[in-house]
Amino acid sequence: MKRNDLLNEFSTLFFPEVCVVCGEELLSSEESLCLGCMYKLPRTHNYREKNHAVERLMAGRIPFERIASFCVYTKGGVMPPLIHQLKYHQRQEIGLLLGRLFGEDLLGSEFLDPVEIIVPVPLHPRKEKQRGYNQACLIAQGLSQATGLPLAVDNLIRVVYNPTQTTRIRTQRWENVRGIFRVTNPDAFAYKHLLLVDDVITTGSTLEACGIALGHCLGVKVSIATLGEVC
Repeated sequence: MKRNDLLNEFSTLFFPEVCVVCGEELLSSEESLCLGCMYKLPRTHNYREKNHAVERLMAGRIPFERIASFCVYTKGGVMPPLIHQLKYHQRQEIGLLLGRLFGEDLLGSEFLDPVEIIVPVPLHPRKEKQRGYNQACLIAQGLSQATGLPLAVDNLIRVVYNPTQTTRIRTQRWENVRGIFRVTNPDAFAYKHLLLVDDVITTGSTLEACGIALGHCLGVKVSIATLGEVC
């Protein structure tokens, strides 16, 4: 056994990994989530239907092909602690894991079939430096690992550093994100079907602003995927 493996086993013996949601000790085969909590993930499977609640939320705001959300995001549910740990406690593996699970759900579906490139919603470089990573990019990486679709992480960029959206109402959220995204090379996305990826959709303002920026690319088509939808 390699030295690193021995150190990992020793560390696990005295500091066992626990489930992010319920706090139970994880088995060696489990990652971040125990099987019980993974089973409880409130998956929407809304990629199977058209004109569901999230698509109605975004209808008429930007042109889009389809929208899918992996799980319902409700207070007291499984998703909030996962997203909180992902965004604020350096648990990058959660984004990769949930992205892979979402991608596995989407494999072989009509939703995924026309998609050519996965594009994460970008953070401003200053914000990404503070956090150390972009959670949407981790989710997109997980989706890419599961589906084999390529990632484009540096063409859609955030050009304005703005305050957090967390405590803002819908009109304030839109004012906060208007005009803050730009595509650096529109030709790279021309006539492509993109999958725009984010963590949670609340009012849809951030995704709307991204969609407007992507709409400047000739002949582009945009679908959207998020880990959570707020109900």
